[in-house]
Amino acid sequence: MEVLFRDFQTACQEGSGPLLAATISPIAPPNYLNRLDAIYKDSNAASISRDVAFGLTKSAHAVIQYPNPQIDTWTEIYSAYWYAIGCIIAAAQSTSKPDWLRVYMAWKDLANTIIKHYSSGVLEAWTLPVLYMAGKHLRIFAIKADEAAAASGGDDTFNTGDIQEDIAGDFDKNQTLEDAARVINRMFTLCISDRAPLEESRKWGLYYTANLQFKTYFKLNSPSLCKNVIRALGAGRTDMPDLDAFPRSHIVTWKYYVGVLRFLEEDYAGAEESLTSAWHMCHRSATRNIKLILTYLIPTCLLTRQLLPSPRLLALYPHLAELFTPLVDAIRSGALSTFDAALADGEAEFVKRRIYLTLERGRDMCLRNLLRKVYLAAEMDEEGKRRTRIRVDEFGAAIRLGERGVEGENLENDEVECMVANMIYKNLIKGYISRAHGMVVLSKNGAFPGTGI
Repeated sequence: MEVLFRDFQTACQEGSGPLLAATISPIAPPNYLNRLDAIYKDSNAASISRDVAFGLTKSAHAVIQYPNPQIDTWTEIYSAYWYAIGCIIAAAQSTSKPDWLRVYMAWKDLANTIIKHYSSGVLEAWTLPVLYMAGKHLRIFAIKADEAAAASGGDDTFNTGDIQEDIAGDFDKNQTLEDAARVINRMFTLCISDRAPLEESRKWGLYYTANLQFKTYFKLNSPSLCKNVIRALGAGRTDMPDLDAFPRSHIVTWKYYVGVLRFLEEDYAGAEESLTSAWHMCHRSATRNIKLILTYLIPTCLLTRQLLPSPRLLALYPHLAELFTPLVDAIRSGALSTFDAALADGEAEFVKRRIYLTLERGRDMCLRNLLRKVYLAAEMDEEGKRRTRIRVDEFGAAIRLGERGVEGENLENDEVECMVANMIYKNLIKGYISRAHGMVVLSKNGAFPGTGI
């Protein structure tokens, strides 16, 4: 356990929260792959508390003397950590089914121990990464425990990785994660209720713990619970640091989830603002995060500004290109049948990511571009300008050919007029319908807004 005490002393000397948090990591570093085994084998259940207390105070590497509350606190934390890594090692070495529930319960004891000592005021604000480490892996172990429980149940309904996992109503499916959510909520409450001066406040952990709650609630398919977190942060805004003062990684994750929540509530203007901000702030090397942001930002911009992603942007992210390129190409060309086929082909992924209904509205843009082709193909008037009066049945013929599924069938003018009226209402076309003459009279100035025509 010498390495544990050495890293602890170094972290305290440097006042490094991340280094201190690394001392309770359940993952061994690449340069010391047997770290967990080495720590666990250096003690036993009968003497772990005594060994830790002795190591903290008498280690040859110790250069700082701590008051008894600090020694007692870290003795309790590292003892709980020792028990947890014993469970982790047992799960990793299991030849049958790893007992992830046992791992979760041991890690939960560690998390509760850490929360207790933050509540008592012994742990200072600079050590907050320790709380982050506990919360992050509590959620991970809870998910593994639930997945193991579902697999052992033998019910195909509980298989992970398909659309079923996003459908509510699977009772008792995520019991462990629900329990973890309550612990993470205590972490958030611990931070938001702190009344210490900002320099020493636990409020600096607000957005990290809030983001953990968001991740947990989304996994539980209960994004509506995130509103409670947003309201709590809004109510405490007066005695909180400005958002820009928090670490960028916290801000990006926060803005991403707020954007997704607004997206799900169909507040597309608000979603675009939050997601665009998250995209601009996200580090360029964080490609996975960028892909997650763009997954919602692309459909949002499709509705708010009729803006399609460029081929150059999609080329940077092959998975997004595979997902969106067929739809984008169909919209650009006004190919209704191709759009419908692309939407059907990607339905499973679109539904899983909750973007299907939004993308479905992109059919209006596809139809707009088809009608625009009819306008561009129309004969010039006597003055050499494009005529702005298009017969309804001309639009009807284009729609019939574009949809292919109704090729050969008559498309009533009333139906075509309804479609065009819908385009005008949504400001995708500027003009009006003259029913008496069976004409669509288009504006001479920007008949198709956003297209340059």
